[in-house]
Parts: sequence; C-alpha cells; structure tokens
Amino acid sequence: MKPLIKPPRLRPGDRVAIVCPSSGIAGDAENRVRFDRALRRLENEFALRPVVMQNALKGSRYLWEHPEKRGEDINAAFADPEIKGVIAVTGGDDGIRVLPYVDIDLIGANPKIFTGLSDVTSAHYFCLKAGLGSFYGASLFSDFDGEGPMLPYTKQWIVRELFESGPVGEIPPATGWIGRAARGLDNAQVLRRLQPHRGYRLLQGQGRAQGRLLGGCLEVVYSLRGTPLFPAAEEFEDVILFLETSPLCPRAWVIEDFMRSLGAAGILERLSGLLLGRPLDGERSEEYDAAIVKVLGEYGRSDLPVLADMSFGHNAPRALIPFGALGQIDCDKRAFIIPEAVTEG
Repeated sequence: MKPLIKPPRLRPGDRVAIVCPSSGIAGDAENRVRFDRALRRLENEFALRPVVMQNALKGSRYLWEHPEKRGEDINAAFADPEIKGVIAVTGGDDGIRVLPYVDIDLIGANPKIFTGLSDVTSAHYFCLKAGLGSFYGASLFSDFDGEGPMLPYTKQWIVRELFESGPVGEIPPATGWIGRAARGLDNAQVLRRLQPHRGYRLLQGQGRAQGRLLGGCLEVVYSLRGTPLFPAAEEFEDVILFLETSPLCPRAWVIEDFMRSLGAAGILERLSGLLLGRPLDGERSEEYDAAIVKVLGEYGRSDLPVLADMSFGHNAPRALIPFGALGQIDCDKRAFIIPEAVTEG
C-alpha cells in the first residue's frame, strides 16, 4: 500500500465542518440537546469553531430520502478553504448510498482532517480513493456529546493524533471499557462503571510486524467489496488490517465468510498483521477469535500477527486509527505502535 496524503493538523481557532455521511439523527428533535452540547465542547474544550453544513440538521427521514444532500455537504466541506477539518455526526446503515454524489478528486485536492466511526467507514473509503489519510473514530455523537468532562483516554488520542505533531508512538489499551451500559450516563458515571481492561491479547504470531493501516467496521468493509471504492488485492501488500464489528455483533459465521472472501481474493496472503477492536460489550469475542484463527489457518496464515481486544471501535473510551499511517505490532510486548506523524505541520 502506498502512503496516503497526511492532512494538516488542527490548531485552536480552526473551523471544522459537521456532516452526516450516514444517519441524519442530528436533526431529529430528541437529539438537539446532545448536538448542541457537542458543539459547545468543540468550542470550549478544543477551541475549534464548528460549522454545521447546510443539510446536517434536516433530520433522519430527509437525509435518508436524499443521500445526494449528504454528498453535497461533504463536497462543500472539502471545497471550503476556511474549513480545516470534517467531523461526522454518527454512523447508521446506508452511508454507501452517498458514493455517487461525492467528488473524489475534490477531496484529494483539498486534504484536511476527516474523522468518523462505524458506518462512516464508507466515507473513509472516499478519502482512501482520493489518496487522503483519515481517522477512524471520534464521531460527534460518540465522543463529544457526553455531559461532563470528556473521557481522558478518548481526549488524549484526539489531541495526540489530530492536534499535535511528531510520531504518535505506542497506543496502549485504555485502563477500562464500557459498552451499552454507557447509554444515558454522564461522563463521570461512565468513568465509575468502566470494566477493567486486561490488555491487548495476542491470538497468534511472533516477533514484530509493520505495515500501513487500513480497515474499518467489518460489515461495512464487507459491503464495499465489488464497489469502485474497494482497493485491489495488490493494494493490501504489507497492510496491517484493522477491524471491529458493529453494535449488531453478527454471528461468527459472518466473520468466517468475510475472512474467507479476503482469502479467496488474495488479500490474506499479503497482510502483515491484523488488529481487532473489542466487540461491543465483548459480545461473541471468543467466537470471533476462533473464527479468525480458523480461517487464517485455512489460508496458510497461522503466522500472521493478530492483536485482539484493542481500544478502538464501539466501546468507550477509544483511540483513533489513522488510515494509511505506518503501524507496528510487537508480539512479545502485545503492543501497537505508530512510529510516525499522522498529520502535517
């Protein structure tokens, strides 16, 4: 995989666009309080100036009926030279419908920070197609909308990866995690209810592996197969693939099917490593581990380093995973390292 363009880092005072590549729930009346709270956090805690794009608050039904309006907002955000970053509100289930309406060349010609989680994976592959590195994680409704001080681990990696310069370094596991139980709680309550994290688990492999980072939400990556967005098998040469499942936590046979499709396409043989985000609430974790190890063995990749239970994805708190950045897996230390800067400036 070729290195991607690194976007300029964010600085205090920068304008950041708020877009809805997937669900439009930001515009539904019951979500206005949390939306406004998230904007205040961007302003007060990060010294950013949020710019709500024209269609972002038109509601879930309108944006479902008009995926072209979602695409218009993405295009407008990247075209505006005053906007330095683009933050997705939340995931959903139909982000792929925006593909016909996004100007890939425009994105590539105007590199800037893009972040989002879950079904926003489709939008990350818009950036990938444009040759731009983006950041998996940090959605408005996953990270910025909670009451009270932001979860320290989440804030640490937003600041480190989006605002600071220099090599990112090792990304250790969060000290604790929480899934569905976080709903309806303020951040102080979330911190008190964190389950202890016992560290990343090594499923297989030895030594040290290195490669460019590529991946996203597994079900969305699966759905992108066969579209113009999905990279050719050759683009997975020396890639560290990062994957996590949606809150639906699909059955293990879905994971097996997905992994076999990668094997049949000649992708598994090219990978240098695999990172697995902890499933929501740890659900089906052991089943997924067994399915992945099984299929890797079927395709002669029992040597592939695999780290599981990683602190990215749908549990909180979470780190960001930068598309296209150089990553390293240290099997002996069960460690994940990004030995380079992920932004410019």
